[in-house]
Amino acid sequence: MILTITPNPALDETYDVDHLAVGGTNRVPAPGVRAGGKGLNVARILHRQGSSVHAIATRGGGAGETFATELDASGIGNTLVPVAPGTRRSFALVDRGTGMTTIFNEHGGGLEAAEWDAVQRAVLDSIPGADVVVGSGSLPGGAAGPGEAEADQEAGYGSGFYPWLVRAARAGGVPCLIDTSGAGLLAAARAGADVLKPNHHELLEATGESEIARGAGLLLELGARRVVVSAGEDGLSLFEAATPGRSISARLPEPLHGNPTGAGDACVAALASGVAEGLDAEALVRRAAAWSASAVLMPAAGELHPSHPELARRLVVTRH
Repeated sequence: MILTITPNPALDETYDVDHLAVGGTNRVPAPGVRAGGKGLNVARILHRQGSSVHAIATRGGGAGETFATELDASGIGNTLVPVAPGTRRSFALVDRGTGMTTIFNEHGGGLEAAEWDAVQRAVLDSIPGADVVVGSGSLPGGAAGPGEAEADQEAGYGSGFYPWLVRAARAGGVPCLIDTSGAGLLAAARAGADVLKPNHHELLEATGESEIARGAGLLLELGARRVVVSAGEDGLSLFEAATPGRSISARLPEPLHGNPTGAGDACVAALASGVAEGLDAEALVRRAAAWSASAVLMPAAGELHPSHPELARRLVVTRH
């Protein structure tokens, strides 16, 4: 079973227009509405690929009720922790004329200490049945603010949540995969995350390095076991602490055009399933690159195009 944790989920609403009239009036059909947030997108992909998955998230307010109803209807096993802040919304505007997607993400409200405790209890109750733990996405608003108390970080509140999650998973003997950015990426590495999955912009910004290999090397030096870096049409690269100075990458011979918003979540889903199955480095990178690429061909995050097995066969895999 793969356990996904999404502390800051969203109710995703997707609008389609034939041609976007910027500054004008656009008449659109009713939006597609689904439970979202990066961890929920990962869970949705895994569920549709036949993996056993359980999703933990927060929910609040009227949007949270809609979120819970849709998630239950999807068939994904879940534990939703009630919180005071309303579940945030995410709006995607898909322009069919240009193929471009514009996204508006609301900030999530901050959680109180008792609410963080409730999230942690849900995680600790579920870890014994898990084969892989995934922490994915942003943290609730204000969680990483400059006034955050050091004691709260140690307790696993706010920006300390992902390092706490890594430690909790490792204490239970379960590998942990973290997809986050900024200082949280460095903190998860120091906690000993089994897999970190930044994109190349997040990696270079967090580490202050100018090259992907050097940035990944820094995360490995801090304590991460594997770092998988996505770089758009340039594909994915995997770096391992067990083989310092070496990496393996995979990319398609030509770029795909479509909606890239769900590519990172598809990559995380592939990595989680691959770690659960014990895939070797090349097979892991091949699956991650193929799933990520296939997600670009889909209109919404949380879905894979059925061509992903063929895409996997077309990949160019290189060892450095």
